[in-house]
Amino acid sequence: MNEKTIPKVWESLMNSVDFVPVIVRSVERFMDISWTQEHSRHDSFELVYIKRGNAIFEIAGIPVDIGPNEIIIIKPLQPHKVIVKSNIGCEFVVFNFKFESKANKKISEVSISDFINFVSNKESGPFITLKVSSKNDIIEVINRILKEKKNDEIGKDFMNYLLMLELFVLISRAMQMEWENSIKGKSNKLKEVIQAAVNYINLNYERDISLKDIAKYVFLSPSYFAKAFKDETGKSPISYLIQVRLERAKELLAESDQKVYEIAVAVGFSNQQRFNEIFKKYTGMTPLQYRKLQKKH
Repeated sequence: MNEKTIPKVWESLMNSVDFVPVIVRSVERFMDISWTQEHSRHDSFELVYIKRGNAIFEIAGIPVDIGPNEIIIIKPLQPHKVIVKSNIGCEFVVFNFKFESKANKKISEVSISDFINFVSNKESGPFITLKVSSKNDIIEVINRILKEKKNDEIGKDFMNYLLMLELFVLISRAMQMEWENSIKGKSNKLKEVIQAAVNYINLNYERDISLKDIAKYVFLSPSYFAKAFKDETGKSPISYLIQVRLERAKELLAESDQKVYEIAVAVGFSNQQRFNEIFKKYTGMTPLQYRKLQKKH
């Protein structure tokens, strides 16, 4: 796993309201087996939910069988066509969406492509698929969006905005569950994920990062990530983070003339008192005692 596969963009898209998902088109269709579609492409993401029947989606030359209660998300500018497969025809819902700035209505240059690639464990890929049940919360929200699109009552636009955010939260949770399930029992894949987390800590130890931040970076739930990290490294993520901070602090104490409180902040501690407590707990001496010892050598 390399830096490009980590969904750094996820935090900016899902945890802020700077850019919001906006539907640019929604369509409900029923096509019989005689219907075919030539290749098309869109400059937006396309989410297709199959309500009934089966179809083959050919996306960037890759054929994908899609059946009832399956969702496929096609990335922008990917050539694709649909061939109805079942004799009963195929009923489906299509949402085309983009990410729009609330401030100036401009479309975000940052997309969820990195997130999609990461979750599907592909360096590059034109689409992702997700299997849900007919009573799934995702399907309920899709149906509510369709209903609201036909509604002319006050607050329609705001309600659609809230429903789209809810849809993406639910999709992200479902994908996270699939991602966690995909790495369980696969030691090589898990090693790769934990190594990505280790690299993240090594590069960001001086920041105010938490277990939640580290787990989010590799798109795992904090509880599952904490257990997997300890199983792989023998240490909890926070113990490893503290170890990295203290090793760097030791270097600065021995090799620089920085004040202790400056070193505390430089390696990621919120204040000198906390730094002193942790340093003594792990080394048996205060930072000043350690510095004096090193100066004698």
